[in-house]
Amino acid sequence: MAKGSKEKLGRGLDALWFDNSTSDGTSTIQLRISEIEPNRSQPRRRFDENSLTELADSIRQHGVLQPLMVRPLASGGYQIVAGERRWRACRMANITEVPAIVREMTDQEVMEIALIENIQREDLNPIEEAMAYQRLVKEYSLKQDEVAERVSKSRTAITNSLRLLKLDERVQEMLIEENISSGHARALLAIKDNDSQYNIAMKIFDEKLSVRETEKLIKSLDKKETPKKKKEELKNDFVYRDLEEQLKMIIGTKVTINRRSEQAGKIEIEYYTPEDLEKIVALLNN
Repeated sequence: MAKGSKEKLGRGLDALWFDNSTSDGTSTIQLRISEIEPNRSQPRRRFDENSLTELADSIRQHGVLQPLMVRPLASGGYQIVAGERRWRACRMANITEVPAIVREMTDQEVMEIALIENIQREDLNPIEEAMAYQRLVKEYSLKQDEVAERVSKSRTAITNSLRLLKLDERVQEMLIEENISSGHARALLAIKDNDSQYNIAMKIFDEKLSVRETEKLIKSLDKKETPKKKKEELKNDFVYRDLEEQLKMIIGTKVTINRRSEQAGKIEIEYYTPEDLEKIVALLNN
């Protein structure tokens, strides 16, 4: 391909525009694939084998139309910053050399670029994405709004993503395997008990519940009242009921004795008119 020329790639070939002369003047070079190693800390953990096979077949026919981005290693060789999927497919296709852009980068820059690339391509599952955000927050001391700015997302999106890591590990795996959706997962966060959370997730999967149906189910669980504790029976209760009757006769209104224990309690005196209240006060004064 002539320097500076552009070629529009098809969907099966990582559909992007490619210019082998980058905006900062860096040009692509050919590197032996044996010189390049993957980034063990990159966000993406799972690669679909069928998709890789299709890409490898395309590379055999058309070559690598988009260069990898790599950084030099102090120990020699290069580490992938962006393009591990293409690198894996090239190995499957027995390609010995690949086009690459070499740049010096810090670990944080590598993490950010790898995350942005995967997010833009929608290559990450929700848990991989959340774990990448968590690394930026914990390892590089970034605030959530700073992470949001770097990956062009809203802070709410970052917060909601990070919350998924609070799910039971079994539920997280179901989300990774696409047995439930992110909407289901966010609804399940309302359930604090891990076993209950997993059981509801299995119900969602087995019964093919929608997100709305899941939310209704969880709300119905919240409405179930916990069994009321049986009130402790106190001794000589009949004596206090008799005292209530005596007080009613004296005061002329309803009187209730509420016992908190064998030694203490409170007396409630009802009145129905201002005159009743004045009468009760006068009796107490006397």
